Amino acid sequence: MQQPQPQQVLSHLASQLDGMTPEVRKAASWLLDNPADISISSMREIAAAASVTPNTLMRMARGCGFAGYDDFREPFREYVRRANASFPDRADGLQQRSQSGNLNALYNDMSSSHIANIAETFQASSAAAIKAAADEIINARRVFVLGVGLNHSLARNFSYLADMALDNVVPIPREGSVAIDDIARADQRDVLLAITFKPFRSEVVDTVALARRQQVKVVGISDSAASPVVANSEHSFVINTDTPQFFTSIVAAAALLETLMAFVIAEASPEVVDNIRHFHQRRHDLGIYKGEPVHRGETRRIT
Repeated sequence: MQQPQPQQVLSHLASQLDGMTPEVRKAASWLLDNPADISISSMREIAAAASVTPNTLMRMARGCGFAGYDDFREPFREYVRRANASFPDRADGLQQRSQSGNLNALYNDMSSSHIANIAETFQASSAAAIKAAADEIINARRVFVLGVGLNHSLARNFSYLADMALDNVVPIPREGSVAIDDIARADQRDVLLAITFKPFRSEVVDTVALARRQQVKVVGISDSAASPVVANSEHSFVINTDTPQFFTSIVAAAALLETLMAFVIAEASPEVVDNIRHFHQRRHDLGIYKGEPVHRGETRRIT
């Protein structure tokens, strides 16, 4: 049987919290908040930190399908090895590779980590989960898309593509505004798609908290099942972001968002195809594209 990935274990714990006994829930909640401690601490150390008995951790591990706590801990060893390094430490490590003439190994490590991140991210999700989020977006009055810093480009790219087909997608924060103001009149008819990775951006976390109070449906995308934008979201996706590079990898997040957009187009009404075709034709008519003109009725890839 294939060993589960750390994020799969954490996602399972998060999804089962409401059905756990109080003591097991206490242990699971502590581990969700402190995943980096799992592989480096003994069962007794974790139990003491979580204020539970070692037997509680054993029951929790067995509930996840493991023979015992040692087996439960094994999937987290590689997770901790990659996640513990700070951004400056990773940058320093990259320069050391160059000085040692080890750039071929770096090239291989980068390509391997990108492929693994995408594979593990998609393995932890499903077509049904993507479809459910896509249907929520299609049926919403408005869809607010929020990503700042590293994730700003992801949010804007998703909004850019969606705008060609739909008229209900709003990227936030708007210029000169803040995200919590942008959703001031949002309610249960609306959706907030929010993206943030560790260390979680406060403006994204605060906007998600406000959205929940206003009964806005949340599609949360993050790199931890314990992330405040993922926990208790109507639709949640945990992204693998491991990388030898100095900053968080967004390759798997981009792949998942492209897949979500594909499902949105596939599930939406037939008129979205006409919207995309007209958008594309208008660009050719206005001379925005150079090269061979598109023929009426023909759809080509948009850039």
